[in-house]
Amino acid sequence: MRNKILREVFAGFLRTRRMVRHYSRLALLETLTRTGVSRELPPAQSQALVAAAYADSQTLFQQLGSAAEGLTEAQADAIRARVGPNEVEHEKPLPWWLHLWHCYRNPFNLLLTLLAIVSWLTHDMKGALVIGSMVVLSTLLRFWQEGKSNQAADALKAMVSNTATVLRPAEPDGAGGVQRVELPIVQLVPGDLIALSAGDMIPADCRVLSAKDLFVAQAAMTGESMPVEKAAADRGAQTGNPLELDNIVFMGTNVVSGSAQALVLGTGNSTYFGALASRVIATDRAPTSFQAGVNKVSWLLIRFMFVMAPLVLFINGFSKGNWLEALLFALAVAVGLTPEMLPMIVTSTLAKGAVFLSRKKVIVKRLDAIHNFGAMDVLCTDKTGTLTQDKIFLARHIDVWGEESDEVLELAYLNSYHQTGLKNLLDVAVLEHAEVNRSLEPAKNYRKVDEIPFDFTRRRMSVVVAEHDAQHLLITKGAVEEVLAVCTQVRHGDAVEPLSAQLLARIRAVTADLNEEGLRVVAVAVREGPPTQQVYGLADESALTLVGYVAFLDPPKDSTAAALKALAEHSVSVKVLTGDNDLVAAKICREVGLAQQGLLLGGDIERMSDAELAQAVERHNLFARLTPLHKERIVHQLKAGGHVVGFMGDGINDAPALRAADIGISVDSAVDIAKEAADIILLEKSLLVLEQGVLEGRRTFANMLKYIKITASSNFGNVFSVLVAAALLPFLPMLPMHLLVLNLLYDISQIAIPFDNVDEELLRQPLRWRPDDIGRFMVFFGPLSSVFDMVTFAMMWWVFGAQTPAQQTLFQSGWFVVSLLTQALIVHLIRTPKLPFIESRAATPLLAMTLAIVAVGLFLPMGPLAAYFKLQPLPPLYFALLPLIVLGYMSLTQAMKGIYRRRWGWQ
Repeated sequence: MRNKILREVFAGFLRTRRMVRHYSRLALLETLTRTGVSRELPPAQSQALVAAAYADSQTLFQQLGSAAEGLTEAQADAIRARVGPNEVEHEKPLPWWLHLWHCYRNPFNLLLTLLAIVSWLTHDMKGALVIGSMVVLSTLLRFWQEGKSNQAADALKAMVSNTATVLRPAEPDGAGGVQRVELPIVQLVPGDLIALSAGDMIPADCRVLSAKDLFVAQAAMTGESMPVEKAAADRGAQTGNPLELDNIVFMGTNVVSGSAQALVLGTGNSTYFGALASRVIATDRAPTSFQAGVNKVSWLLIRFMFVMAPLVLFINGFSKGNWLEALLFALAVAVGLTPEMLPMIVTSTLAKGAVFLSRKKVIVKRLDAIHNFGAMDVLCTDKTGTLTQDKIFLARHIDVWGEESDEVLELAYLNSYHQTGLKNLLDVAVLEHAEVNRSLEPAKNYRKVDEIPFDFTRRRMSVVVAEHDAQHLLITKGAVEEVLAVCTQVRHGDAVEPLSAQLLARIRAVTADLNEEGLRVVAVAVREGPPTQQVYGLADESALTLVGYVAFLDPPKDSTAAALKALAEHSVSVKVLTGDNDLVAAKICREVGLAQQGLLLGGDIERMSDAELAQAVERHNLFARLTPLHKERIVHQLKAGGHVVGFMGDGINDAPALRAADIGISVDSAVDIAKEAADIILLEKSLLVLEQGVLEGRRTFANMLKYIKITASSNFGNVFSVLVAAALLPFLPMLPMHLLVLNLLYDISQIAIPFDNVDEELLRQPLRWRPDDIGRFMVFFGPLSSVFDMVTFAMMWWVFGAQTPAQQTLFQSGWFVVSLLTQALIVHLIRTPKLPFIESRAATPLLAMTLAIVAVGLFLPMGPLAAYFKLQPLPPLYFALLPLIVLGYMSLTQAMKGIYRRRWGWQ
């Protein structure tokens, strides 16, 4: 119950439009796995999927109004108008009134509402009005801030929405064949024909019509840890469970390898995913590290309130004998101790960070990722496309002996041209050789027979082509070691030689030399086959003849070296995790100025226990020849070691690590699954934005921490003073109305904190939640204000003679002004370890707000509203002594800051 309440306070913004829309399908499926929500579909929906699985394609086309060429644009528009967009219920924005309700319904506001009702029932109308104003202020400010960030996020979201490859008739009558178009996933409708390949998120519930080695990851739905093979026909026994069907794929899962064409059966809420969404929304989501930190701090403040308010009640009740007055005063103290602005401050600071990063072309999909950005002390990054440019150049095409070879380029070109899976940067570099296309004319002279798609276990892929229906030629390209593993011969000119140990050593020497030059080497091998064979599989990748290599230059981004240096200056260590060759990876590290601190290969990791790996990841910063699971395991061990880990990647093989990291970072050109798994998406290629993201995360956290420290220490000091005064004075040191107005003015002054400046020194180290430090800070600095409260009490008692109940208004007016000034100044004193106003100046909005509140505080007792608030004008001598009290308070606080910083540091 406790965690549920606190998530309402500090994660309420996750249910607003912005966060709801960016609560990814991957996150929802992970929540499903964690909570054990029922995965059963409604019977009618389940039966429809089973019926589609066993129906022939023509029947499905007729039922859905589609055809083998796909839907026309006009047909798709008509269906979309009828069934709506392809989005599930939980992705839709909340209506404004429900958003407003979520902004109100946190325990702090509910507590204040209860106190306002008590004040009203006890005929304290002014108190009820002030408390109500505080609730309205907190709710409306939060509603306004979240509305602003919603609009910014919605505009940015459209820039990175995932797309699907949809088949459309080239001509309206279907006579011109089909064309492939990229459409936003939200525009898909039942009846659309889509093409799937490795890295794609499956955008809807679909029936597979054709497939080639199609493997789909659906572990979060079925619990199966390994990818599941899908095919055009169901190969299992008759079943009524859609998850067991071989030819049905589901929204939210992703293609690991292979390719397929599929027919969209259901979209939006009509999908299996959509049916689960409403159940998952109703379940508790595990709090993030950010939320858990805020929760601890909040309970510290709440416990403090629950202890001190009853104490004030009993002391005043027993000492004064007026229990109604004591109750009202205790309620006012409880209001003063309630950090009702904290949800708004949290939301505002995070939203400000998101807006700032949006101007840098960085999309924040999950707001509390901004805090993790600032807390990050280890950044793990893939090499290709992140440290290096997203453009690779084909530098060499050579035979086994290292001599230039046009045949190797032609074979590589045919392989890249005919493969239908995920075309990576290497394929793009090969296909840029237009002269090969002109000489071979592959579309005219070569017919594709079959394909064996790439996967990260084999690390190679093959296509089978026939030239004018002659002998079949299987062309394989991939990582050198993996291709060598299926080769038995080597081509030397026109001759073919057996692959001997001597030749193998020479091959490895040639490729190692290329790697030393920083070139990525891809081996090319072939095998001829009979023209009668039409279907090829993994078993056919054997007894191949190695022909040569294509070598690629993968230059680093211009911004990489500067970005890595900047991250190091801000205490973020960088570790490179790549599936590439260790020699190439080491060369890139040298070029970007990343000093190598040990090298660990995937094979070494495979043999390590978790305990051994936990030690190894601390000592090494270069990891090569990794599989996706190796990357994920490294991230898990770094997190287990107490690090806040970021991971940056853009490929299919990066998705598990992106999900495992505290903050996943990807780029707009990444594959769908990587973008879906990421928390942050970079729209520009410069890595310098990473440093800006880290700094903005630290600014965001520092400003949140300011509010918490200031509120905690100020409240502690005020309550301590109240307890002393209640025990010694024959009257209340301040009326309940005074405490409420004081708290309202203080709340207003804190509105500008999210926009405050932060000292550069505070940005150099990662910042994290430390509730124990906040408690110590509160106890250390809180009583300082009480010292000068006691001085004020003495001044009002002996200097101005306010010693009887008849003179209590003068006493209360004097303490009201001192309390307001010290609370206003504490913001500037504690916001920095430096000398305020001179060495560190607050932002203009905070300075202006402080001056405005001080002016209001002085006006209330001296102006025409004094009698209404039960205050009275103060004598001139008071204003002569007031600066001495304020300066004394500032001097003592500044001196104690130095002691505190030397002993415990400053965060």
